[in-house]
Amino acid sequence: MTALDAGVGLLRVVGGLTMAAHGYQKFFSGGRLAGTARWFDSMGMRPGRVHALAAASFEMIAGVFLALGLLTPFAGAAFVALMLVAAYTVHRENGFFSVNSGWEYNLILAVLGVSVAITGPGRISVDHLLGLDDTLAGLPGGLIAVVGGIAAGLAQLLLFYRPPREAAVEN
Repeated sequence: MTALDAGVGLLRVVGGLTMAAHGYQKFFSGGRLAGTARWFDSMGMRPGRVHALAAASFEMIAGVFLALGLLTPFAGAAFVALMLVAAYTVHRENGFFSVNSGWEYNLILAVLGVSVAITGPGRISVDHLLGLDDTLAGLPGGLIAVVGGIAAGLAQLLLFYRPPREAAVEN
């Protein structure tokens, strides 16, 4: 094991479990999935229940996959897609800094997913055990994460984002 393996492993596990926890709280904290669904409806992601379930599920799955180093570039693509949609629908009007509910956190998680997809998951990963780490790292991994993530996020926004009337007039 090299220092790079240890460093990228730490980044994967902490970033992945952070994303998974973010999804978990949509299911089980506060207003639970029903509350999350109402919130999604109110912001314009309709139908809210479908998008709340999808966001919570994909956050948990992508987070666990990244933490394990399993199909790492696809987990990175999910990080990009999820954070693109969150940044646009919830945080964009608040500026950059997370202290103001800005999109800073979204950027960090998206870049984390892309960075790990480019460097590869390291030797302490399921991808390495399956012999996929060299195949999916570097340029292919980066393209999967960036292009796939942006395409999925934009598709979701174009197909399903319908902001409330008063917000649509302001924009």
